[in-house]
Amino acid sequence: MAFATTNPYTGETVKTFPATTPAEIDAAIGRAHAAFLGWRDLALEDRAKVLKRAAGLLRAEPRKYAQILTLEMGKLIGEAEAEVELCAQILDYYVEHGAEGLAPRYLPAKGFGDTDVQLVKQPLGVLFAVEPWNFPYYQVIRITAPQVTAGNAIVLKHAANVPQSALAMEQLFRDAGAPEGLLTNVFISHEDAERVIADPRVRGVALTGSERAGSAVAALAGKYMKKSTLELGGADAFIVLSDADVKQAAKWAVFGRHWNAGQVCVSSKRIIVEDAVYDEFLEHYRAGVAALQAGDPLDPATTLAPLSSQSASDGLAKQVEDAIAHGATAETLGKPVPEQGAFYQPTLLTGITADNPAYRTEFFGPVSQVYRVADEDEAIRLANDSPYGLGGSVFSQDTARAKRVAARLETGMVYINQPTGVKADIPFGGVKNSGYGHELIDLGLNEFVNEKVVVVTDIDGSF
Repeated sequence: MAFATTNPYTGETVKTFPATTPAEIDAAIGRAHAAFLGWRDLALEDRAKVLKRAAGLLRAEPRKYAQILTLEMGKLIGEAEAEVELCAQILDYYVEHGAEGLAPRYLPAKGFGDTDVQLVKQPLGVLFAVEPWNFPYYQVIRITAPQVTAGNAIVLKHAANVPQSALAMEQLFRDAGAPEGLLTNVFISHEDAERVIADPRVRGVALTGSERAGSAVAALAGKYMKKSTLELGGADAFIVLSDADVKQAAKWAVFGRHWNAGQVCVSSKRIIVEDAVYDEFLEHYRAGVAALQAGDPLDPATTLAPLSSQSASDGLAKQVEDAIAHGATAETLGKPVPEQGAFYQPTLLTGITADNPAYRTEFFGPVSQVYRVADEDEAIRLANDSPYGLGGSVFSQDTARAKRVAARLETGMVYINQPTGVKADIPFGGVKNSGYGHELIDLGLNEFVNEKVVVVTDIDGSF
C-alpha cells in the first residue's frame, strides 16, 4: 500500500512515506501501552490541560493546519479551516465536561446504604483507531479527545492518502505536552491491522469507514475478544414535506449534498419530496447546484471542490453509468467542471426504482438522487427502505409534524429543517449497516471504559 500525499487538484504526488514494519508496529504499541500506564493515573485536570493546549495550538495557526487538508484531499480552504475550529471545539468540550462524564455513580441497591454500591469508570488501555480521509483531523479528534480524557491511549491507522494529516495530529498532541505514545500513528495496510488487534495490549477498536472495512475489522475484533465501535456509510434521506419552506429547503439541499464535494457519510444523498412541492423544489435545486463554482480549492471563490482522488471520481462515474443502465435518468448541472483535477460534474438522478442498484447504494460525491412521493407515509417508507441508518433530515414549517416523521425514521440522527450535521456537543452514530456505538459527548467518552462495580458489605451480614 502506498502512503502518499497526492494533490487532487494538480495530480502531483508531493511526498511519499514508507510503510511501518512489523517490528515498528510492535514498538508503536509498546510506546502506546507505556504512555497509557502513566496517563491513566494522571489527574483528570492534568489530562484536560493537554487537551486545552491542543485546542490553543489549532486556533493559533488554523491556516497552517487547513492547508494540509486542502493539499491532501482537496477540501475547500474555508471548509478546512472550519474543520480545524470544530476540532478545537471538541477538545474544549472534554476540557469542560470530561470530569462530569467520568464521575462515579452510586446505585440505590436494595439492602445497601446510599454509598455502598458504586460504578467506577476506568480506562481499558490502548485503542486502535482506523480513520478515513474525508475529515482527516475531525475523525482523529472525534475518537482521541474523549478516549484520552478517559485515560486511554490511541494507535492510529489513517487513510493512505492523508499521511501528513495523520502526522500533524500526532505532532499536535506531542506539542501539547502529551506523553510520547499517547497518540501514535502507524502507516500500515489493512492486512497489517490484525497484528495490531491481536496484540493483548490493545483493548479496543474504533473504525470509521466503509461497510467492507468495518465488517473485516469487526470480525477481527470479535476473533480477539476486543470491544469495537463502527461508523460506516450512510445514504441520508432529505425529506421535504408539502408544508416546507421550499426555497430554503432547496438551498439547504444544495449545501447538504455538496459540502466537502459530497464526500460526507451524512451528506443529503436521497432527496425525497412530496408531490405537491416537487416541481417547485426541483426548480430551485437545479438553479442552486448549477451556481456552484468548481476550481482551485485554495481560492475562496470556489464552492465545489475536486474529489479526493482521480480513482474516486472514476468510481463515481461507474456508479452513475450503472444507475443509467438500470433505468435511471441522469441530468448534469452547471458549467463544465475543470479538466484539471479530480472533479466530477454535478449530476441529478431521477427515476430510480427499487430494482436499480443505485436505490441502495451510497454515492460519495456530487450526485443527487431525487424521488417524488405522494405523501408523508410514502416518504417515510422510502427513507427507511435502505440498508443504512446514519442520519436524515425533515423539512416542514410544522415542527410537531416534523418530529412525528423523525420519530418514524430508522436512523441514529435526525435534523429538522437542516441537513444532518456535525457538532462538538451533539453525539454521532447510526444503526443498521451504518454501524454501532457512539462518538462525542458522554456517550463517546464511555464507549471504552470499564464500568467497574465496587460493593461495600458488612462482613457479618448475609449474602
